[in-house]
Amino acid sequence: HTYNTHKPHAQRLSMAAELPQKRFYRQRAHSNPHSDHCFNYPVRPDLYDWTSHYPERPGQDVEFVDVGCGYGGLLVELSPMFPSNLMLGMEIRVKVSDYVNDRIIALRQQHKGEYQNVSVIRTNAMKHMPNFFRKAQLSKMFFLYPDPHFKRGKHKWRIINPTLLAEYAYILRPGGIVYTITDVVDMHEWMAQCLAESPLFERLTQAELDADPIVPKLYESTEEGRKVMRNKAAGKNHGDGDIRVAVFRRLPDPSD
Repeated sequence: HTYNTHKPHAQRLSMAAELPQKRFYRQRAHSNPHSDHCFNYPVRPDLYDWTSHYPERPGQDVEFVDVGCGYGGLLVELSPMFPSNLMLGMEIRVKVSDYVNDRIIALRQQHKGEYQNVSVIRTNAMKHMPNFFRKAQLSKMFFLYPDPHFKRGKHKWRIINPTLLAEYAYILRPGGIVYTITDVVDMHEWMAQCLAESPLFERLTQAELDADPIVPKLYESTEEGRKVMRNKAAGKNHGDGDIRVAVFRRLPDPSD
């Protein structure tokens, strides 16, 4: 695996370790997950070499995954909060994943010894998640402002659906947490209903949400979250402008 194949501005990151500028990496907000993309992925998780992603953490497993990580805002926020946990962003858009990779490289150079626990990979999480992670490997999964796929015929493309939940439950350990956030009412209700109807998940109480230090970071750590807040102020959101969070815990398998 190599981090990038597209670096139109690599010179900007050489000597000064400057943070990349988003204007060089702009791409459409969403990508069709059913289009044919060329991805490298392992046949099974134990065949993938993570050394290039976490050179200072050999042999350690990824535990946090941000699915559709966008420009990496949540990863950058969580990295110093959980320095002992490896976290990975999965992003399908090539320019955006390049940006996150270059951002991590620059942060590592600017802050020696830090941000060694975070990385990104360009892949289609809807198709290849089990290729990268073993059963019960993950402790946290994040789905922040996913594509709502408004048309009813495209609801099957939503990143959380009953079929994909079975895969997420497989790679998420009992007690692991799924975080969702969106400003689209229908999408919020869809994700919450899919998770609530699964026998493998239970919703966290408000008291548990209030005690979780990650929950406040869901709102404005990402570019999408900040855009939602700006649009809310301007009255330009998809729905009523409110941001809705639903967080669920992975339950033990009924047979256990």
